[in-house]
Order: sequence, then C-alpha cells, then structure tokens
Amino acid sequence: MTSSGTGERRIFVLDTNVLMHDPTAIFRFDEHNVHLPMVVLEELDANKKGLSEAARNVRQVSRFLDELMQSASKQQIDKGLALPAGLAEKHKERSGGRLFFQTRPMNAELPDTLPGNLADNSILAYTLAQQQAAPQTLVTLVSKDINLRIKAAILGVHAEDYYNDRTLDDPDLLYTGIDELPQTFWDEHAKGLDSWQESGHTYYLIKGPRVAQWCPNQFVHMAGDRPLSGIVRELKPDGAIVELVQDYSGEHRSVWGIRARNAEQNFAFNLLMSPQVDFVTILGFAGTGKTLLTLAAGLAQTLDSGLYKEIIMTRVTVPLGEDIGFLPGTEEEKMEPWMGALMDNLEVLTQSDEGGDWGRAATNDLLRNRIKIRSLNFMRGRTFLNRYIIVDEAQNLTPKQMKALITRAGPGTKLICLGNIAQIDTPYLTETTSGLTYTVNRFRSWAYSGHVTLRRGERSRLADYANEIL
Repeated sequence: MTSSGTGERRIFVLDTNVLMHDPTAIFRFDEHNVHLPMVVLEELDANKKGLSEAARNVRQVSRFLDELMQSASKQQIDKGLALPAGLAEKHKERSGGRLFFQTRPMNAELPDTLPGNLADNSILAYTLAQQQAAPQTLVTLVSKDINLRIKAAILGVHAEDYYNDRTLDDPDLLYTGIDELPQTFWDEHAKGLDSWQESGHTYYLIKGPRVAQWCPNQFVHMAGDRPLSGIVRELKPDGAIVELVQDYSGEHRSVWGIRARNAEQNFAFNLLMSPQVDFVTILGFAGTGKTLLTLAAGLAQTLDSGLYKEIIMTRVTVPLGEDIGFLPGTEEEKMEPWMGALMDNLEVLTQSDEGGDWGRAATNDLLRNRIKIRSLNFMRGRTFLNRYIIVDEAQNLTPKQMKALITRAGPGTKLICLGNIAQIDTPYLTETTSGLTYTVNRFRSWAYSGHVTLRRGERSRLADYANEIL
C-alpha cells in the first residue's frame, strides 16, 4: 500500500487479511477512500472467535467499525463514513477519506476462468466494479495474499501489498549496532580528543562529524595501526563519551567457560554483562552463538554474582514443519520440545569433567532450579522482578506481541531478544514487518538498550558453508 502525493483521491479496496494483520489499517490511507466488500465483513465475522492474535485483531476491527457507524443513517452509510485525518504528521492538514461498504450488488462479471463464489473472486469482482464506476480514479486492491494479487494483475486490476506496517524498506538497512570506522577516522576526529580512567575503565571524549550518526550503546570498531574498539556510553552536544570494551576473548575473562571467538561476540558479551543495559537484541544466522553467549552471561550473573534471581526462557511456538499436536504435562513440560536450543547449549556449558557424573548431575539439577521455561501464551498480566529473560526466535513475534512481552519486565529485570529475521515462520510476517525488526529500530536511541548483529558463524564449517550457499 502506498499513498499518492498528488492530492488526488484514490480508492483502496481492502482484503480481509489486511485487517486481520493490522486492525488500524482503515485509518492508514490518509485522504483516500477505503472500501470493504460484504464478503470481507463475512470473513471477519467467521474469524472473530478464539484467543489468537488474528482473532483479537478482528474483534478490534469490529469495535472500530461500530464506533464509526454509531448514529449513522442509511443515507450516510451510502455516502461513506468520514474517517479521521491521516495519521502521518505531514498529512495532518488534510481531511480524512471516507469508508464505504458494499450496499448493492456488483455489476462487474469475472471471466469464466474464475468461476464460483470464492471470497477472493468476490473481492476481485467488487474491485472491477469500482474501476468501471470510477474510470478516472486509481482503484487499488490491497492484500497480503500473493495469489490474489497475481489474479488481480491478470485481470488488469492494480494490486499492492500492505506496506504501512513496515519498519524499514530494506532489511539490509537494519541497524547493526556496530559502526566500522574508516582508517581516516582519526584524521578528522583526533582534534579535541580527551581520555581518562575511572573505576578501572578507560573513556574517550570524541568530537567530529561522524559522532552525530552514533546511538547510545553502539559499538565503534576500527582495526589497523591505531585500533579502537569501544561502546558509546553518552552522547553530548559537542561529542560522545566512548568506553573501551572489555575483552572476553581471553581465558581469564571467559564467561562461564565461554570465550568470545570474534569481535562481534565480544560486543554481545559487553551488552549482556552490563548492568546498565536493560534490553538487548541480538540478531544473527544459525551458528553465530546467540543462545550460547546469552545463556553463559545469564548463568554468570544469576549463579555467580547473584544479580538476578533466575533465568526465564521463552519462545513463540511456531513449528518448522507439520504441527505435532497437543502435548501432555505442565506448562514447562509442554514447552520442553520447543527448547532444544536451550538443552543443546546447556550441554556445552556443563561439559566440565570436574566431579565426574555426580558433579554433572548436581550441576544439571541446580540449573533446572534456576532456569525456568515459560510459554508466551501466559505472559499477559505478569510482572517479572529481578529476572534474566531470554526470548528465543523473536523474529516470529508481531510488533504487538513484542510490546506485550517487553512490558512484563519489572524493576531489576534484563530482557534479551534473539532471532534471525531470515528465518520467519509466522504467516504474513516478513523481514521488514517482524516485531524484532520493529523493536531494534524503536529502541536504538534509548540509553538503556543495546543491539548487535552477529555475522560470523562459529558452529562448524558445514553450517557456515550452508548459510552461504543455500
């Protein structure tokens, strides 16, 4: 979905899946007119029951429509219900469009190649009828169904995806959390440089043109003759305070026996081990060490330093293949099949031979008492105090689900979201609309959050090669 900048009114016909994905979609078309075919209302009614995100969105759409139709007469409905002005600031001065319902039979006929009373075909027929009724107006069918958009193109109907929920246009533009500095950096930024040490940490006050592009807790990295590997701790009007990062790659600075194998993993450890960072997002393809690093940091701060009471791990239960059906047992037992990554990484973290089999069994029992597995389905209304919360496979969450989850964090809680936006299994979510992408962009300027994208695989040469060529 795109808006016209010419000021000419357009007609947008909405498919059901757009409203099920974003219940506020009817308000997102600025000054243009929005049409809802009768079959869309029928499909909304059929999908209103249940506890799923889609069912909740459908019920919200119905509430919006009910508010718009309150005290409206049949004549007003036929003329279109006035919609609020566009939500974007640049359109505040414009009048809103109007919402039209299908109030009479369609005159357009579909070709014999599209027979029957399928919902998609009815929506196509309605859109064709609007084209014929308003030949001077651009009529657009908005749908997240690729096949429906293909059929529309075959019939000469202009169709678009719904773009308003996109956080960014290109996933390659997503904030990485790391600024790779050019070798000429010091030529422009050495002037006015100040440095000092405080509580065993080294700080620099750096001034220059590139500083304006930095975000809080962003890493700045440069190799070469004058290397720099730091984290932006504070942004000032005249510069930025950069702290040299801690080195977790050596044996003496390992975290629960895990050492950083590359610069990006070291940056991740700096965020995970920092008490002043409440929210951390880590992106990376399979094998980059997201879960292992996060668990190691959580165990070190829970069992060793006592900063947190326990570790809570959760993930959205979207299967990769066919669903295995309902599972017996308690909440934790039901979640265990989804937590293979947790078990695999705990095996790495507890593989020490000290104490033999008895020692490993005692360690596993201790870990099970301090690591809790929870389902996202039961998060509403909860508040977690002094917990270390890990959200795995966060790329499968919608922005609304991500908000509901993050707002569960109470005082003293650290929340870490892990994911790979190239592996999304949730229907209608893409790399640009994922809740994880949305969160990374929204939190990049907050002083108590940090993000890092891991690009180098450390699992095996087979996994690395597969990620490159498959």
